Amino acid sequence: GTYAGLAHPAAIARLLASGATAVELLPVQEFVDEHLLAQHGLVNYWGYNSLGYFAPAARYAGGGEPAHEFKAMVRALHAAGLEVILDVVYNHTAEGDERGPTLSWRGIDNASYYRLAPAARHYADVTGCGNTLDLSQPRVLQLVMDSLRYWVLHLHVDGFRFDLATALARGADGFDAHGALLLAMRQDPLLAQVKLIAEPWDLATWATGRFPSGFAEWNDQYRDAVRGFWLTGATSCGALARRLAGSGDLFRHHGRPPQASINFVTAHDGFTLADLVSYTAKRNAANLQDNRDGTDDNRSIACGPEGPSADPAVTARRQRLQRALLATLFVSQGVPMLPAGDDCGRSQAGNNNAYCQDNALSWIDWATADQSLANFTAALVELRRTQVALRRELWFDGTPTALGEPDITWLSVTGTAMTAAEWDDGGNRTFGFVVGRADAGETAILVYLNAAADAVLCRLPHAPAAAWQILLDSSAATPPLVGDGVELPEATLLVLGSAPACAHG
Repeated sequence: GTYAGLAHPAAIARLLASGATAVELLPVQEFVDEHLLAQHGLVNYWGYNSLGYFAPAARYAGGGEPAHEFKAMVRALHAAGLEVILDVVYNHTAEGDERGPTLSWRGIDNASYYRLAPAARHYADVTGCGNTLDLSQPRVLQLVMDSLRYWVLHLHVDGFRFDLATALARGADGFDAHGALLLAMRQDPLLAQVKLIAEPWDLATWATGRFPSGFAEWNDQYRDAVRGFWLTGATSCGALARRLAGSGDLFRHHGRPPQASINFVTAHDGFTLADLVSYTAKRNAANLQDNRDGTDDNRSIACGPEGPSADPAVTARRQRLQRALLATLFVSQGVPMLPAGDDCGRSQAGNNNAYCQDNALSWIDWATADQSLANFTAALVELRRTQVALRRELWFDGTPTALGEPDITWLSVTGTAMTAAEWDDGGNRTFGFVVGRADAGETAILVYLNAAADAVLCRLPHAPAAAWQILLDSSAATPPLVGDGVELPEATLLVLGSAPACAHG
């Protein structure tokens, strides 16, 4: 694709139809292809091999000056009400390890720009890419800060996602939440006003929840809990509930809000959503690395034989699980993130590390897109937009509202508050919750999740059932509300709203 392609009215219309409010671009700072990839006729499709921190990648320009075309794209997206966030790679450069090419910093001042091992003959590599930039050095810190300011001030982007962000704040004893770059960004008059998102890990450190106020973080614990609940049975109701409520155990410190948690089930690396329910093991042979690359910890299921299936039962279960996973993402407190194509069934044929596949394996084929899934995702976004209880700015604390009810109540299938035993019972696969403050004019929202292998009868609080109205059903097979309950099919998430308030929607 090109900058102009993303700015095309058809592309923008597609983004708006999906309900997106921001687009995050994989790296577009000038990068090069690794020598090994070039030898095999492959390219670095994702762009995590940066070289020019002040230059929009020329390969995405359509023939004009890249910076001009990039700014025109940003203007078009902004005019449509869409923010632009850049994935940036300041943790390492394209020069690789000591065997790599000398392209820039290695020849200028190798010992200052890079972290070196004690013997100074090798690089201290916590990125897995051969080298690690040394942000403790003043001139390196200045380089990164000047680059960030340039992209905001001159190219008008709205924020950044920092790849392997813990590598940017390493002290003598590892990750330092008060590292120089993190402090500099938070106090900078320009950068403190844009979105700052950390990928809170590198090869040596996992620091989810440890970044300071002003940063949001990719929440890998959310990803693992949701997959564990719906796909592998490894997550209890209580463990998932903590993630649904915004992961306060990780982020509720130093004034950080629930929006500090960037929730995701899938990302650019790893299985796509369709592959997550179609494969149990990676299929990365096309990367020409003997299937050694990419994670082996996928927490996925195949729902039958791996790969494409003509079995209607297998296809139906995969579709149902995709919808349940998507629905969970959009009823969770925090900020939902969704990779392009996951809302329309894009598959990479089981490749979970398609960084070098600039071909049909990675591209989105709009001609074969699952429009039904796309429509369902758009409905989820609209539900979240209209129901403020699903996107609170403050943490739940259980205190009663003016009507005497807690701001959130976790429910068992009996429609009553979950007991401690039910909360931690790994065999319990069905639960629900009620959120919303009637005293604040909100619709009360009731959500039930059923990951059991069979249908389950769920009682509704505040019987009769007429007090509730179905707002969203991930299975499209839930029978109507009868008496004081509803029977949820397996692999289903159901959202209901308090009927009086719904009548005004």
